[in-house]
Amino acid sequence: MKLKYLIIISILSISQLQAQGIPKVIKGTIERIEKMPSKYVDARNVDVWLPEGYNAKKRYAVLYMHDGQMLFDSSITWNKKSWDIDKTVSRLLDEGKLEEFIVVGIWNGDKSRYADYFPQKPFESLDINQKDLVLNAARNNGVSVFGNYQIQSDKYLKFLVEELKPIIDKKYATKNDQQHTFIAGSSMGGLISMYAICEYPKVFGGAACLSTHWPGIFVMKDNPIPDAFVNYLKNKLPNPKNHKIYFDYGDKTLDALYPPLQMKVDEVMKEKGYSEQKWITKFFPGQDHSENSWRDRFGIPLQFLLGK
Repeated sequence: MKLKYLIIISILSISQLQAQGIPKVIKGTIERIEKMPSKYVDARNVDVWLPEGYNAKKRYAVLYMHDGQMLFDSSITWNKKSWDIDKTVSRLLDEGKLEEFIVVGIWNGDKSRYADYFPQKPFESLDINQKDLVLNAARNNGVSVFGNYQIQSDKYLKFLVEELKPIIDKKYATKNDQQHTFIAGSSMGGLISMYAICEYPKVFGGAACLSTHWPGIFVMKDNPIPDAFVNYLKNKLPNPKNHKIYFDYGDKTLDALYPPLQMKVDEVMKEKGYSEQKWITKFFPGQDHSENSWRDRFGIPLQFLLGK
């Protein structure tokens, strides 16, 4: 009877975790900060992945990642795709190719995602007509990009740096200095990762920007955004001596827009003194704009930023 009772309790516990959307992982464990409140942005979940054998007596680097609900478990994502971060990281750790680190997956704000992730200062450099074009932009299906939200990425970054990071550093055994603090994301998450390392170079030592959405919106004709981003980078890229930046792109689906734009960014990287030891841009012909593509190649930026 006791065994039967324990089995029933275990099943109930698992069901409750699944109902709450806790990702299932192959290795390591997930701990959740539920609906973390903020004075800057809407409350959101934060999923913290701890590697197998996590030991509070040791110290770990930290990788902050955007779109946290898409990182670990495809069975609970909206499109049934995920990055499978735990599999990639655990494999590379087992092979001795990475330093040990934890992953902090910050859920996006759903309707506020674009407003949170769109780099604010490049937007503010636009003239009135250009700003209107951006704010009134729609997707190909006619749905508004920003909805009723104003661009607030400066507030989102304050949430990360002023509110979330201190909690992570207090609760977990982290190496909290710049050289062990990294940030990563894809598409709009790539943009905000780029923006984060430029705005907070003393906080983040490296950024991985996959399929970075340089168009900002979904049209290219008369689009002022890519040039605004390039001009911003010319003025705000952090010192290459103590920062690493990774970019990549494919050429299918939405990624088909990126090759000529990434080339312009690459020219800026060269002009600002970034060498191959501090900067990589990778092109993946045939890869599309999806979690499956980012999953398949994520080991490359991991080894670039966190490799032994």
